[in-house]
Amino acid sequence: MSDPVSGAVQFQRLDVRHAGMMHELERRCFPLPWSEEQCRAAFAQPAFAAFGLLGEQGLVAYVSVYHTVDELEILNLAVVPEARRQGLGRRILHLSLQVARKMGMHRVLLEVRAGNHAAISLYESSGFQRIGLRPRYYTDSGEDALIYACALAF
Repeated sequence: MSDPVSGAVQFQRLDVRHAGMMHELERRCFPLPWSEEQCRAAFAQPAFAAFGLLGEQGLVAYVSVYHTVDELEILNLAVVPEARRQGLGRRILHLSLQVARKMGMHRVLLEVRAGNHAAISLYESSGFQRIGLRPRYYTDSGEDALIYACALAF
């Protein structure tokens, strides 16, 4: 198998043309991925945005968010399985936080499965702190969602 991130990897804002690639990456990463139609519908919402790392092989990582004037909520962050140890999760998270700062946002929120230790480690090492719990939030498993927040310094 070829290296999914060989060559240049570009960070860019995604649009509805990338919905199929987002769905395919989600299908490989999440137990209940958004369908391509759900991805397309999300782009129609003004508060939705997605950012990706695109390489020669296509979309290698992306983050989707909802945003208000002051706050960004991270919905999903996905990295192709074969590139997870290459720091792409940390890179795309850092780049999306830079975008949020430039947009004048003061806080970033996210929810993560209590059993997702890799994601929790990534977020905690990036300055996120646990601020709450949503019991039985994930409908597929009844698993709790841990709520994390990060204040953005200017």
